[in-house]
Amino acid sequence: MATVGRIARAHGIRGQVIVNPETDFPEERFRPGAEIYVERNGRVEALTVTTVRFQQGRPVIGIAGVETMNDAETLAGHELRVPVSQLATLPADTHYRHDLIGCRVETQAGELVGTVKDVEGTLSGSRLVVAAERGEVLVPLVAQICTAVNPAAKRIVINPPEGLLEVNFTG
Repeated sequence: MATVGRIARAHGIRGQVIVNPETDFPEERFRPGAEIYVERNGRVEALTVTTVRFQQGRPVIGIAGVETMNDAETLAGHELRVPVSQLATLPADTHYRHDLIGCRVETQAGELVGTVKDVEGTLSGSRLVVAAERGEVLVPLVAQICTAVNPAAKRIVINPPEGLLEVNFTG
């Protein structure tokens, strides 16, 4: 299963929820009739989207069987997922976030930088959050810096500009 969003909170009194999308295709993922999954109480449950509208770039969705604010509040904080088999095929040289998490990041000289623990941003401007020995380092996910991205081998080779690794440590 791939994460496509996280429920931020209940919205209104009719059981709607606000979603923080983690997909570049929110209109497709959260359309009426779409099936998304959530894990609650150790069980994976299928949820059906009944309504959607976008408010400040975030989907506000209605879910079948979630009729009240109290029902919606029980979903706050939960990840929304879909089976990997339902993901769209991406253009060449683009990758899903979940494919990059866990990749080993090293320089062209073979020096280990760390492991990707998250990917922030959007399709047009993303960066890798790398857990390094000295703390987190942020690496722009652009071809000039990330010269080889191989999710199947769990490996990303970077050619960082001088000072990038040192200046970006957040720890």
